[in-house]
Amino acid sequence: MANNLVIVESPAKAKTIKQYLGKSYNVIASMGHVRDLPKSQLGIDVDNDFEPKYITIRGKGDLISKLKKDAKAAKKVYLATDPDREGEAISWHLAQLLEIDDQSKCRITFNEITKNAVTTAIKEPRAIDIDLVNSQQARRALDRIVGYKISPILWRKVKKGLSAGRVQSVATRMIVDREREIENFNPEEYWTLGAVLKNAQDAEFAASLVTKNGKKIKPSSEVEVLKITDELKNESFVVEDIKTGEKKRNPAPPFTTSTLQQEASRKLNYTVKKTMVAAQKLYEGVAVKGHGTIGLITYMRTDSLRISTDAIADARGFIGDKYGKNLLPDKPNVYKTKNSAQDAHEAIRPTYVSITPAELKDQLPSDMYKTYKLIWERFVASQMKPAIYETATVDIKAGSYGFRESGSKLVFKGYMSVYVEGNDEGATEKDNILPHLEKNEKLALVDLKKEQHFTQPPMRYTEASLIKAMEEKGIGRPSTYAPTITTITARGYVGRDKKQLVPTELGSVVTDILVEHFPDIAGAEFTAEMEERLDEIESGNVDWVAILSDFYGPFAENLKKADTSIDKVKIADEESDVICEKCGRTMVYKMGRFGKFLACPGFPSCRNAKPIVKETGVDCPKCGKKILEKKSKTGKVYYGCEDNPKCDFMSWDAPVKGEKCPECGGILVKKKGKRASVVCINPECGYKK
Repeated sequence: MANNLVIVESPAKAKTIKQYLGKSYNVIASMGHVRDLPKSQLGIDVDNDFEPKYITIRGKGDLISKLKKDAKAAKKVYLATDPDREGEAISWHLAQLLEIDDQSKCRITFNEITKNAVTTAIKEPRAIDIDLVNSQQARRALDRIVGYKISPILWRKVKKGLSAGRVQSVATRMIVDREREIENFNPEEYWTLGAVLKNAQDAEFAASLVTKNGKKIKPSSEVEVLKITDELKNESFVVEDIKTGEKKRNPAPPFTTSTLQQEASRKLNYTVKKTMVAAQKLYEGVAVKGHGTIGLITYMRTDSLRISTDAIADARGFIGDKYGKNLLPDKPNVYKTKNSAQDAHEAIRPTYVSITPAELKDQLPSDMYKTYKLIWERFVASQMKPAIYETATVDIKAGSYGFRESGSKLVFKGYMSVYVEGNDEGATEKDNILPHLEKNEKLALVDLKKEQHFTQPPMRYTEASLIKAMEEKGIGRPSTYAPTITTITARGYVGRDKKQLVPTELGSVVTDILVEHFPDIAGAEFTAEMEERLDEIESGNVDWVAILSDFYGPFAENLKKADTSIDKVKIADEESDVICEKCGRTMVYKMGRFGKFLACPGFPSCRNAKPIVKETGVDCPKCGKKILEKKSKTGKVYYGCEDNPKCDFMSWDAPVKGEKCPECGGILVKKKGKRASVVCINPECGYKK
């Protein structure tokens, strides 16, 4: 019979840990937090040292009764929640509920859910880190005060259901400011001039105009370019200088939370939420043939680049065996973590480097497999030699003008044998090999090519670039990036145009109110400073109540002023082209829990509302009615019959308009992914192109 109790957050984690600890341990899940601040009130006593009022989360009564019963029967209780602020707080709340002394050795943590990590942790329990708990309490109290004090003002002055948040308000402002920067951008004209040249062996290459009389030149008009081309037609083109060299390209470090989210957005087109859900499952444990249920990656909320010596040794051994010792550097690659990072955790890496993505391809759902592959390849590549390029730069003189062209050739792939980092522009580096040239060699001019350009405004933020900017500015922490973006889109402050984040009118109005009346809350500097203060609480350097007190005084004054000085704002609902079939009015778009929907503007006299219908132009193969593009409750796009629920036709793949299967006459659908194809929806047909 089990005489030890281990409490974790999730059933998946419980299942994985249970198999490592054996029959003398009972492992159960708390299903996340068991206590929280009440939703119906502020729950923070601002006049009594910001004392939080915690209540049991609704619906968890039976679970808590079971936890109490099991804890009472156990010889020893171990609290094994996640190794971060939130996990420490959950353990502290459990200790309060189960009447466990939080300074007794009841807390265990592990960075990875492997047999060695778990069994080692169980031998080294510690007291709950109250500084870590207080840091979480301070963050929770700050966010609650900001949200519950400002939001009612927004309800009265703008519209019901709005919210303001400490981190989300800054993120929204960044997107709004970027959009205004784009709108106010004045493009400037400039021209480039390229010379197509030929060497003695008749090999052609192009070079760009860069100087006149040794100084950089950037023509600003066609007139200027035409004048230069006229002068060049009478000049000789001569190779003035050739420089050859070698360029090393070092591997990227293993992933942190933010870099994983950015890369998954670039390479897999995943939202940050989707990435973190997949990573959470990989961390908590997956059944793998020949290995049982194991955690496949280390803890996925981290901003550290540290890797354990054991993991480095395993990686080097694996690389030497699988890829060859010529790809191993003499010493392990070490990556420096920035000063503000919490170094308690490692970077995100596979727990067993020997378990390759290929081994898991048929065992994991697609999103988990692709996320694991990304993490595994990045980690393995991070411990390999740099890639090496041979480089050449040629300078060409033509009278008073100077042209230049650079070339490079990959001569040693190094880490690029396994992985190449993505970039926000989606560009890939290709070899550009120059022909053989000699110094003082005369070149024949084949053509001069002029091209007009205009300076470009900054790009809109994508999820990837927003996270990168937030991290650079010190806004938020690894655990907050995903929920912040989810919140600002769910609230209707930000919309999406493909991968780009675009502010709505509502987001712009709320941002302007906050910037004018609560400049600190909407300010990146203040928010970053507050993150540093929360880190200081975690380190035990400052008192959390003092931090809240310093914040609340000026904030309360701003609240009083704002409530009287903010004018009421009316935001008109966006009209659709759909007529309400009940009263004849033109329906408008509204924002709900699951995104936009159509509603009658005659509310409350007319309460008609319905989902936004997007026709595909293809008829249902089952009943002949229209196939519509729809969204599931989680926001995933699918395609279903308009006569649902009478007709149950449904497809995750988009139907092809105006084209039938040439073999059976059925409808065709588009399969996405690297091997995109058009296939017949009838599985018995098998047509594919």
